[in-house]
Amino acid sequence: MSSFSDPKAIAGYAENTLRRVPGLHDIHRMTALLLAERTPANGRVLVVGAGGGMELNVFARLFPGWTFDGVDPSAEMLAMARTSLGSLAPRVQLHLGFIDVAPKGPFDAASCLLTLHFTNEAERYRTLCEIHARLKPGGALVAVHYSISQTGAERDLWLTRCAEFAILSGIGAEQAKASVAAIGQQLPILSPEQDEALMQKAGFSHISTFYIGLGFRGWVAYA
Repeated sequence: MSSFSDPKAIAGYAENTLRRVPGLHDIHRMTALLLAERTPANGRVLVVGAGGGMELNVFARLFPGWTFDGVDPSAEMLAMARTSLGSLAPRVQLHLGFIDVAPKGPFDAASCLLTLHFTNEAERYRTLCEIHARLKPGGALVAVHYSISQTGAERDLWLTRCAEFAILSGIGAEQAKASVAAIGQQLPILSPEQDEALMQKAGFSHISTFYIGLGFRGWVAYA
């Protein structure tokens, strides 16, 4: 998480994320589509991990009647989000901190993109419970993050593939391999089965996978 207060890392955040996450622009559009299935034209959406503002920009432009509350623990990343939103900013309230600082809602829908893989199992479960508590009955949650088999050889293979994808996308080989090695050592990545079990335990149902991109996986689930 320290990289989210490093000015150099923050400056290159958008470009680096695009190079590391397969189909990131499409993930944002797919997420908006799935949220819209349960969100009215004047709906209210919670965005967990809103720093940078990438998904907020997409959601706000595609659905001009929606309003948003975005939560992120990095003041620097929230500043980037605020700047990137420009004229869209009046429709967004940004909150510094973790899920606890989010308004109680109720929200029509919520997103949590590229965020939960930074949390251990207990904190991930707590975060999912807090999101669930803020959603209207039937509200949609879309979550995307690293989710890989915990079998040693298979886990290493998918992380290697993530490094190779970054290299093909223009990141230097040494940097890509070092970054993925650090991810494998430092991030508390769970298996897809573990992730889905936590969502169910937190109260979500009808959990469906809508995206798989190498080591990343995305779900839509309902409160």
